Amino acid sequence: MATIATPLETSPSIAVPPSPRGGAWQWTKNRALLAGVVMVAAIFVIAIVGPMITPYNPTRNNYGVAVQAPSAAHPFGTDKFGRDQLSRIIMGTRIDLSVGIICTLIPAIIGIAVGCISGYYGGKIDALFMRLVDIQVAFPFYVLLIAILAILGPGIINMYYALILVGWIAFARLIRGEVMVGKEMEYVLAARALGCTNARIIVRHMLPNIVGPALIFGMSAVVLNILSGASLGFLGLGVQAPNPEWGVMVAESREYVLTAWWLPLFPGLAIVVVGVAFSLLGDGLSTVLRRRGS
Repeated sequence: MATIATPLETSPSIAVPPSPRGGAWQWTKNRALLAGVVMVAAIFVIAIVGPMITPYNPTRNNYGVAVQAPSAAHPFGTDKFGRDQLSRIIMGTRIDLSVGIICTLIPAIIGIAVGCISGYYGGKIDALFMRLVDIQVAFPFYVLLIAILAILGPGIINMYYALILVGWIAFARLIRGEVMVGKEMEYVLAARALGCTNARIIVRHMLPNIVGPALIFGMSAVVLNILSGASLGFLGLGVQAPNPEWGVMVAESREYVLTAWWLPLFPGLAIVVVGVAFSLLGDGLSTVLRRRGS
């Protein structure tokens, strides 16, 4: 009696190499992403352990050592009140990072929710959203921030409110466009045919596929919010002295730009380093998500 060979018996075993586009390869070979992750992680560590590693009290005045150049005792020098610049920059990391994260996370949640609802349902809801967008776009970004703070008053809490009120529009516009394209895709049509509810289609099927651009934009938004917070602090509308915020530190050192270069230099460099870190992280995530979608 003849036996029939099964496919497993006749076909040679072929080892399929892992795809270079998947898994940990994307994370280990993407230098921008690795550099961004390392730098952002270091910034978070400094913000968390800041109070434990500052060599001096960042808000205590010591006029006996006012406006001293960088030295072994004060590596970043001292300001006009004798406060250690290094200690103030370390403590300022927590303030500026909280501005960047909080004023990006909350607007992102609001904007993604509004963009999903507006783009998916359309009609009057979308028309109302577009009118809000038109009103917001009619005002320059910083003019609108200053106008809101002129009504609410200066301070870090009111600065949070102003950045949140202005920031969610960009996320909503981005997600709305993605939803309007995605709701005509085959997987959405299939989910509708299977009887899935609109909420399930948006949350379980569409959102995981369209949230990538918002995540990448969020990295840029963190940088923008940190710069906005520093700018408002420089204008006296954000964090108030003597709190160690980088924009406030630059504003306090304006009269010493030519005579004490270290006073505006080091807070300015701190802003640049944080901006570069989140920009590298955003660029790396953009490359990873683009490869995954290709």
